[in-house]
Amino acid sequence: MANRRSKQLQEKSLRVTTTGDIEVSTYLEIAKEIGGEQPAALEEAVSRADREAIVVIDFGSQYSLLIARRVRECQVYCELVPHDTPWEKIVSLNPRGFILSGGPASVNDPNAPLSPAYIYASHLPVLGICYGMQVLAKQLGGQVAPGAKREYGHTILHLSDLDSPLFASLPPSTPVWMSHGDKIEEMPSGFTALAHTENSPVAVMGNGDGIFGLQFHPEVVHTSGGKTILKNFVSRVCGCKGNWTMGNFINESLSRIKEQVGTGKAICALSGGVDSAVVATIIHRAIGDQLTCIFVNNGLLRREEAERTLNAFRNNLGMHIIFVDASARFLRKLKEVTDPEVKRKAIGEEFIRVFEEEARKVGKVDFLAQGTLYPDVIESVSSVSTASAKIKTHHNVGGLPAQMTLNLLEPLRYLFKDEVRQVGLKLGLPEELVLRQPFPGPGLAIRIIGEVTEEKLEILRNADYIVMNEIKLAKLYRQLWQSFAILTDVRSVGVMGDFRTYGYLVAIRAVTSDDAMTANWSRLPYDLLARISNRIVNEVPEINRVVYDITSKPPSTIEWE
Repeated sequence: MANRRSKQLQEKSLRVTTTGDIEVSTYLEIAKEIGGEQPAALEEAVSRADREAIVVIDFGSQYSLLIARRVRECQVYCELVPHDTPWEKIVSLNPRGFILSGGPASVNDPNAPLSPAYIYASHLPVLGICYGMQVLAKQLGGQVAPGAKREYGHTILHLSDLDSPLFASLPPSTPVWMSHGDKIEEMPSGFTALAHTENSPVAVMGNGDGIFGLQFHPEVVHTSGGKTILKNFVSRVCGCKGNWTMGNFINESLSRIKEQVGTGKAICALSGGVDSAVVATIIHRAIGDQLTCIFVNNGLLRREEAERTLNAFRNNLGMHIIFVDASARFLRKLKEVTDPEVKRKAIGEEFIRVFEEEARKVGKVDFLAQGTLYPDVIESVSSVSTASAKIKTHHNVGGLPAQMTLNLLEPLRYLFKDEVRQVGLKLGLPEELVLRQPFPGPGLAIRIIGEVTEEKLEILRNADYIVMNEIKLAKLYRQLWQSFAILTDVRSVGVMGDFRTYGYLVAIRAVTSDDAMTANWSRLPYDLLARISNRIVNEVPEINRVVYDITSKPPSTIEWE
C-alpha cells in the first residue's frame, strides 16, 4: 500500500502552494520515505494489518479532545497529537485517516499553525473541521478571508450533494453548531461545495479524493447529526472496520505491561476510585506478585473512605496492600497555601515522596503505576499542542517532581472515563467500585477554597456526606457524573434560635457528563435541594448558608479549584 501511494504521488503532481514552507518537493521526499526505504516502525505498523487509527491534528480548539472521543464511540482508536508532531511518532499508529481540529488562530496570521506535509503526502483521507477546513483551503491553493459576519451558535445546514458518503443517513437539512470568524473565499482547485448555511456558501467542501472540510463542529452535541458525519468519515471514507474494543485494549495492555516491566517491580497508588482500581487490577493480571499496592491516607479523603477502600481492595482484589497514614505531613505541606495550582503541585509531589519512601522499604522497585486518564493529560499541559490553553494541573501528570526515581506506568493514559469503566466491568470488578463517581486526586483540598486545615476538612466531610447520602436516597447517584459539596472562604451572617451566627457558605455541585470534557449542571428537584440545605445547616453547626452551582462546563470547570 505504501509503495502504491508513493507511485501515485510521483505520477500525479500535487496542486499545493508554498504557503507555510510547504513545497511539492517536500511532499515527494516524504512520499519516497513512505514508499521507499521504510523505517522499522513503519514495517511493524504495516505488518499489523488489524490495527487501525484516526489521528486528530490539534490546532488548539477546546473541542479537540471531543473529536477523539466521538471517533472512539465508533469503535475506532483515535489519538490527538500536536500539529507539529513528526511522522515518526505517527507511523506506529497505522493511521487510516486524519482529522484537522478547530483552533483559535486565523490561517492568515503570520505564525498560524498549519498541517504537516505528510498528511497530504500519505494520500489518506482528511477531514478538516472549522479552522482545520480553512487550513485545507489555505494549503491546497484556496483563499480564506475574514467573514463579514461572525457565525456562532446553531444554524441550519442544507446539503447540496446528498450522494456524498459523508452525508449518508442524514436528512437534506440539519442543525449544526458554528463558531468561526473567517470563511472560505475561494475553494482549492478540484473542490466543490457540498453544503451551505445562510451565512456560509461553503459550509462543507470536498474534492472526490477523500479530502473534506466542515465549517461547523460535528463533535459537539449541539450538532444533531455530527456523530453520523464522523462515523461516515471513519467507516465509509477511511474504511475503518471498528475493532477498537475494551477486550482488545485489555489484551494489548497486558502484553505491553509485561514487556515494559519485565522482571522489575511496580507499586500502585490506590485511592479507592475506579481509575486506580482498574490500573491495579490490570497490572496485577500482567505481572502478579511483582506489584505492590500502596494506599496513602493523605488526610484529604471523605468520611470513612480509607476504611471502605481498604476493605474493598483486600476482600475483592486479593492484592498485597500497604497502608500509610500520611495525614499530618500532607497538612504540613498545605499550611498557609491558598493558590489551587500550588495545592495540586504540593500534593502531587508529596504523593511521590511517600511512594518512593515506601518503595525503599519494599525493596528495589522500578515503576510507579498511576490512574492517569486522557482528559487529565489534556487539561494539565498546554493541550498536547502548543496551540491550546492550559486549564489546570492534575496531580497525576502536572504535579510530579522533576527529580523522580521511579518510572511511570500509566496503562489508562489514553482512555476516557467511560472507557475505563468498561474495562473495569470487563475485568470483573464489582459495579459499586466501577460505577463510583469520580473523586479528584488532590481530594478535598481542592474543594476547600483557601487554606486547608483539619477543622475545615471535618466541616466539609460532614457536609459532603449529607449531599452524597441524599443523592443516593433520591436514586440519582448513577445518573450524575459528580455530586459534592465545596467549602468556600465566604462567611455570612445568619440567625438560628434567635441568635446571630457567622458561619461558612457551602456550595453544592451536581453535574451530568459523558467524559468530563464538557458538563451540564443537573436540574436537581427543588425538594431534594431543600432537604440537603436543611440537613447541612442543622447538622453542621459551622455552616449557615447553602447555595447551588448552576454553571456548566465550559465556561466553568467541574471542580472549583
